[in-house]
Amino acid sequence: MEMEGEAERGRPCDPRRALGRLVQAVLSSRGEANAVFDVLAALQSEDHEEVLEAVRACSRLFGALLERGELYVGQLPSEDTVMAGSQGAMRKYKVWMRHRYCSCCNRLGELLAHPAFQVKELALGTLMKFVQLEGTHPLEQPKWDGHYLFPRTLFRFREYLEFDDIRYHTMQAASDAVAQVTNQQPEPSVIFWNNAFTLLSAVSLPRQEHDLSSFYVKHAELSDKWKVTHLREHRRAFQAMWLSFLKHKLPLSLYKKVLLVMHDSILPHLAQPTLMIDFLTSACDVGGAISLLALNGLFILIHKHNLEYPDFYRKLYGLLDPSVFHVKYRARFFHLADLFLSSSHLPAYLVAAFAKRLARLALTAPPEALLMVLPFICNLLRRHPACRVLVHRPQSPEMDSDPYDPEEDDPAKSRALESCLWELQTLQQHYHPEVSRAASVINQVLSVAEVSIAPLLELSAFEVFEQDLKRKGPEPVPLEFIPAQGLLGRQDDLCAQFFTLS
Repeated sequence: MEMEGEAERGRPCDPRRALGRLVQAVLSSRGEANAVFDVLAALQSEDHEEVLEAVRACSRLFGALLERGELYVGQLPSEDTVMAGSQGAMRKYKVWMRHRYCSCCNRLGELLAHPAFQVKELALGTLMKFVQLEGTHPLEQPKWDGHYLFPRTLFRFREYLEFDDIRYHTMQAASDAVAQVTNQQPEPSVIFWNNAFTLLSAVSLPRQEHDLSSFYVKHAELSDKWKVTHLREHRRAFQAMWLSFLKHKLPLSLYKKVLLVMHDSILPHLAQPTLMIDFLTSACDVGGAISLLALNGLFILIHKHNLEYPDFYRKLYGLLDPSVFHVKYRARFFHLADLFLSSSHLPAYLVAAFAKRLARLALTAPPEALLMVLPFICNLLRRHPACRVLVHRPQSPEMDSDPYDPEEDDPAKSRALESCLWELQTLQQHYHPEVSRAASVINQVLSVAEVSIAPLLELSAFEVFEQDLKRKGPEPVPLEFIPAQGLLGRQDDLCAQFFTLS
């Protein structure tokens, strides 16, 4: 049997029939094994129609060989060593054909970058068919009786992550890939980190143990000894995957992407959520939107997992500066700040510090921000009656003797509770009537029910302007006894005597 070198055979015009005959020849007689080279050569064609037929032919050929057990099982030896040795013809055939199968899989992996979508889709489907067949007919020896085998080196595709076994091994393969690349390259490219995040963020675990019921590789009976059948093992693999990714220095753009999905897509599925403390605390020091999103993750760990983080509110207090009213994440900031300050068990000095800092910043804020932040401050006073002294202090301090220290980073040392909210009284003289009306709420007894700030979070200057245009003004009144005539005033006006408009 000749199995060395590639056969040089011309292909007829109809690739489907020609490839079909080649596949049939290989499957009918081992003496025709060299015909597999023509099938593999068709995968290199520049004609995408011929490539499609070649992929289909490979699917039929190697799918049948896997089912018939005609590929070598175990650690694949070198082809040259086996062919030169004295092993039997059947062993040589299986080793040789296994190498052809590996060549086919490698080429199918390359075709995933083919410009034609049909080729990419078919190559993907064929590879996943091989995953399923290899799971049923493993190409490696089990390490012990009942050992669960899965072809991890073959699969890598998010379209199949709905299957529990695919997902489990995806997480393990992703952890290995990140470790391998970071060991080889001290500073991997941004493209690698983005691709890794895309894969990791596509993994979503089921909530309950009984939801583990969809397996791509079919088994007559699932063994309780297999880790893949237990949700706790999925959680451990999920945790190891994310920790292996987040322990590295990531691009700033990725910090924000990770933190946006941290609270609902990552933390709920971790075996030990508190292990995220290092990543979240380091993210807190970055500043801006990243620090805010990191505080959201820390807030969940504090309230749901009893994490102790004394600097939480100090970090949040430090994010309050004049720019907070102008950044694009303003709505998210105040939504989360409202959540963080929602507990009625917070100390009065802390709430007073936030109310006072926001009131001071409001003096230079735009109207659209004031219409949101003024109800926000009033809600703080409603939740914490002990802070109402800020608006009912009998002898309010003068502006030049305000005990509040705006430069102090620690809210506990800011002396806000000794001060008053004179800033709100100042804003009652604001040029915009809606702002003046919102600031005047403190002149009456505050209602028990809070005012929802949700509709005001996204309020923009354009929307405020549009509302003003639609608002009906007062009835017109004469501004002087003699109406003006034209741009230059009355006819006997000095300006009209010496100047004309041309």
